[in-house]
Amino acid sequence: MTHAQDPEPLAETRRDPATPATPAAAAEPAAPATPVAPPRPAPIKRTRISGTWVAVIVALVILVFLLIFILQNLATATVNFLGMSGSLPLAVAMLFSAIAGAVLVALIGAARILQLRKATKRAGRAAR
Repeated sequence: MTHAQDPEPLAETRRDPATPATPAAAAEPAAPATPVAPPRPAPIKRTRISGTWVAVIVALVILVFLLIFILQNLATATVNFLGMSGSLPLAVAMLFSAIAGAVLVALIGAARILQLRKATKRAGRAAR
């Protein structure tokens, strides 16, 4: 029989669960197993200015990529629009189309915002 299977050492370590092993252990509560971490400082709140700086940095990075794209795509393209025809660099034509799309989206968004403001004013007047 091996030491782990020997019942004799277990007999020596058995004791009545109602009686504490030492008087000091019964009087003191158990110490925490892990040390308590110091409190963390309060997180810094984000402000409008910090958000603006992030937006400016992102815009500058996009601008750099856009300039690289334009400089690498200087091949001439013929553009036909509403009966007019012209030739300009391909990247510039794509840039103009992207700007036109952004303006269109901004106009539709502005119209919706004005519509919602009008509805909010009417609801406020009706509530009075």
